[in-house]
Amino acid sequence: MNWIKTPLKLLFTGLLIVSCQEKEPIQISPDDFRNSVDQVTDIMVHDIFSPPVASRIYSYPNIAAYEIVAQGDSTYQSLAGQINGLTAIPTPKNKQLNYPLAAMVAHMNLSQSLIFSEERMQQFSDSLYQQWSQQNDAEFMEAKEYGLEVADHIRAWMNEDLYKETRTMSKFTVNTDEPGRWQPTPPAYMDGIEPHWMKIRPFVLDSANQFQPIPPPEFSLEEDSQFYRELLEVYEVSQGITEAGDTSEEIGIAQFWDCNPYVSVTRGHLMFATKKITPGAHWIGITEIATEQAETDFNATVHAYTKTAMAIFDGFISCWDEKYRSNLIRPETLINLHIDENWKPILQTPPFPEYTSGHSVVSGAASTVLTDLFGDDFAFEDDTEVPYGIPVRSFPSFNKAADEAALSRLYGGIHYRAAIDEGLKQGRALGRLVNETITMKK
Repeated sequence: MNWIKTPLKLLFTGLLIVSCQEKEPIQISPDDFRNSVDQVTDIMVHDIFSPPVASRIYSYPNIAAYEIVAQGDSTYQSLAGQINGLTAIPTPKNKQLNYPLAAMVAHMNLSQSLIFSEERMQQFSDSLYQQWSQQNDAEFMEAKEYGLEVADHIRAWMNEDLYKETRTMSKFTVNTDEPGRWQPTPPAYMDGIEPHWMKIRPFVLDSANQFQPIPPPEFSLEEDSQFYRELLEVYEVSQGITEAGDTSEEIGIAQFWDCNPYVSVTRGHLMFATKKITPGAHWIGITEIATEQAETDFNATVHAYTKTAMAIFDGFISCWDEKYRSNLIRPETLINLHIDENWKPILQTPPFPEYTSGHSVVSGAASTVLTDLFGDDFAFEDDTEVPYGIPVRSFPSFNKAADEAALSRLYGGIHYRAAIDEGLKQGRALGRLVNETITMKK
């Protein structure tokens, strides 16, 4: 009978060896994280989020991913205790955890809870979950459990930022009795969006008005006043650009940096929206370009996205604080009333007060952070707007891109010069604060 027992014993031993062989670890690449962020961007464009709200959707999932990265890589430092209200995330049970995999899970889970079209993010994450489970189910389940635990921790902190409370606060009251105050603009004449955004808890700012800019030029329609000269500049620049034709450089710049997530289009009795990315999304796109070009690893990629997103988020809080304080009227309203009733800006005027320029503030903040990460002479090709039919533009540095983004608002006919110049100063001061007070890379 030994001739039977021996083969069975060998067969059993062989099966035992095969079953005990460790599967290859799941490899997570920087492209995986970039693809997750891109998925969030695509969904936000579909769902139409305002620029301030979009900045919040980017920030918290990135922070969740970063905190996991910092947990697993001693060269990075946690943001706990460095940004307002954040406490340390839970410690993983297994120190040999696949941290990039857990970071992906946390990013996708938290992102899904912040957008409207949750099923689209669910389909995206489910496809990856299936793939990872087939590669190494034990490793995946362990990372998933921890990623979800961290997502819950960040979600609890996020829910204390007063966002939910501002959803039920009163609409902005338009003051038409006092000249120079903002009024809704055509074609949709929408209410002023997010009038309470300055109440949202910032990450780095000690208060929404920490970088309160100087007041805008005093409202006056006297021809020798600073305000009127800036109003006339908007009109004259627009007229010159229009006469030059649709192929002018200035129109190209205005359209490239439009970044209006909801442009109302009227066709007869119908009104519909064309959808685009927000100003913050454009700079998140530039972050993607920079990390690809610099060939950053997974951890450095998450680091770059997170730091940029935080600067953009605080930038909107700072900017919106000033917008609803100064409550300044838009050029379109005054030009139509006092200069040319048939004039239209090249870009559609967005629905909130004029001063300061949101794109200027956000561009100043994001470019300052990206310069700190990648250098002052980081040249790049910006293809962020290609999906919207707008060609690539080249920039020798992030700061030059920010300068152009700010100036685009004058070319577009939606901002006065002061809002552009002071907005850039405001954003860059905030960016420097992020660079100087937050330690992420040890």
